[in-house]
Amino acid sequence: MWNLRWLLRMYRWARNPPSWQMVMLVFGIIAAALLLYGYEQAFGWPEALTMQGGSRPVRP
Repeated sequence: MWNLRWLLRMYRWARNPPSWQMVMLVFGIIAAALLLYGYEQAFGWPEALTMQGGSRPVRP
């Protein structure tokens, strides 16, 4: 079921759509995230970025 807030948001978006540059920026960010995810899946997580030690909590 559609929420009234979402219907109003869609109405405003349809009346005033984002610029082409904003759309391309969002797609670029999504593409970069997918590339990083694919790199991690293909080559694994770098050992240098893995935390060392036990599960001792950090005290302030």
